Amino acid sequence: MLGNVPSLKSPPCFTPTPYLKFAPVPTPAPDSTMQETDEHWMQLALESAAQGIGRTSPNPMVGAVLVGADGRLLGRGAHLQAGGPHAEIAALAGVSPADQRSVAGSTLFVTLEPCCTHGRTPPCTDAIIAARIGRVVYAMHDPNPAHAGRAEEILKKAGLSVTTATCGDKARTLLKPWTHFITTGRPYIIAKAGMSVDGRIARRAGEGQWLTSDQSRHDAMQLRVGADAILVGAETIRQDDPALTVRGPASAWKEQPWRVILTRSGSLPEDSQILTDAHKERTILWPGKNLRQVVAELGKMGVVNLLLEGGGQIFAQAFADDLVNEFHVYIAPMICGTGKLMVDTAAFAGAGTAPLWWKETKMIGTDVKLVYERA
Repeated sequence: MLGNVPSLKSPPCFTPTPYLKFAPVPTPAPDSTMQETDEHWMQLALESAAQGIGRTSPNPMVGAVLVGADGRLLGRGAHLQAGGPHAEIAALAGVSPADQRSVAGSTLFVTLEPCCTHGRTPPCTDAIIAARIGRVVYAMHDPNPAHAGRAEEILKKAGLSVTTATCGDKARTLLKPWTHFITTGRPYIIAKAGMSVDGRIARRAGEGQWLTSDQSRHDAMQLRVGADAILVGAETIRQDDPALTVRGPASAWKEQPWRVILTRSGSLPEDSQILTDAHKERTILWPGKNLRQVVAELGKMGVVNLLLEGGGQIFAQAFADDLVNEFHVYIAPMICGTGKLMVDTAAFAGAGTAPLWWKETKMIGTDVKLVYERA
């Protein structure tokens, strides 16, 4: 089935007003330079923004911190749900009654250029000016060319001081998937696979279901938490009958990702988990379309983060068409000697080599995790 992307559930860390509670934080040392002080508060804003992982699509994750002229933290907030309060508004709402007078002349640190147009919510630039904030520091410009730099012009025209690019690299890393979505209209795609040392994605019959360790599967679950949709091929459903759900603590607040199935025939076993469980309304069967076409359609639905979980033909199409932005592979310490390869060689034939850039290597349990980016 195919439907509109629903709004996300409110996570349990919400207070009666939809703003996060944060632990107390130290203030910068008295002899800190302005740059050091700015970076200190922006780091807190980035930590706030990260609370939005898996919650905000198709909006960006944004965090904001409001600091008084005397250097005290007045308010802190994050954008946690499309259509909900933006981070700047959350930070202003977090100011206690006793500190309201300190907002005038304060400094607002925000991880992304404040919005200056009316969407689901009014422009944040209007609220900033109305609150008589004296200075705004933001980490990166809006990647949308139609908006980039406009907030700076509006705020400066209203008499505010504006500083940009503080911790810009960190902000761009956090918002890399959203920036890709805004500039291309397509989801940011992570391909995830577990395999043996010899590249097999399944063990011999009768040897057990899992290749990788419990720790690796827990780590991979975090990729699902950040995903708006999970895509697999129909053969994966027929062979493994996966649930493709978010499990663990995040399931209490995380809207289950769309489960997208590519199928030539549109026919799947009627008792498949994805067709019968409590989240069956989150399943989309897409017959008769190739991967590139489906990726484009998911972009139109507002899917920012797409997780590919196989099988071999899906991976072959994704790498052959240069659709993968990141590749996370968990390598188990075993040789299977037989079974399906991670990339279906027949489906990949003639595509040419797909180069990747190494990003990270780490041990997880008994497995090795490798992370690559598209070259």
